[in-house]
Amino acid sequence: MDKYKRIVFFTGAGISVESGIPTYRGTGGVWKDYNYQDFACQEAFLRNPEKVWDFHDQRRALIKSCKPNQAHKIIAKIQHQQPKTHIITQNIDGLHQRAGASRVIELHGSIWRLRSPENGLIVEDFETPLKERKCGKNAWWRPDIIWFGDSLNQETINTALTALEKCDLLISIGTSAVVYPAAQMPEIAINNGADTIEINPETTPISHLFQRCLRDSASQALSSLFPEFAGD
Repeated sequence: MDKYKRIVFFTGAGISVESGIPTYRGTGGVWKDYNYQDFACQEAFLRNPEKVWDFHDQRRALIKSCKPNQAHKIIAKIQHQQPKTHIITQNIDGLHQRAGASRVIELHGSIWRLRSPENGLIVEDFETPLKERKCGKNAWWRPDIIWFGDSLNQETINTALTALEKCDLLISIGTSAVVYPAAQMPEIAINNGADTIEINPETTPISHLFQRCLRDSASQALSSLFPEFAGD
């Protein structure tokens, strides 16, 4: 740990599997059972906002019932010891923050935030189910997440790129490396000379770029790498 001053944890859906949250594309993933065109795109929201909110209320209830796992806790402890550690996540579940982490860059937004399409107002709301789905007479709150077909927030991208350019250790955890532009982001740290580790039970399209690959669960791999942070 003394060697590294600017660590970046780059996390995907796989880190939250141990908490009981299914991945989107892996075995048992959400999109195996649901068509995103009916539940996770702006067109679906415009067609039937009630249906889309019913789906997201189910997701919010599931996520709220889950707790941060050992991997989330280890990352939060490391960040507390190394203040320049950043977390870049594709997840919308907020489990990093619930584990005590800060400086979490949420590439795909958060299911616990709402955005008004009328004025861009963003608010946090942890009620499950959401009590008020409308933010105006004819306007609906929209989950502040990146749906299929949406563009990532440019300010969020810039913050993530800066962290990746400066990091000296990149640990990628539980990401499928098939969702762009997020899938390309680890290459920035790699090209800037950072040491690199991939943690994923399965090989990904960019596994060959990492110096070390651990085919294990997030909690087991991080406990092995950082045993001093593994206790409760």
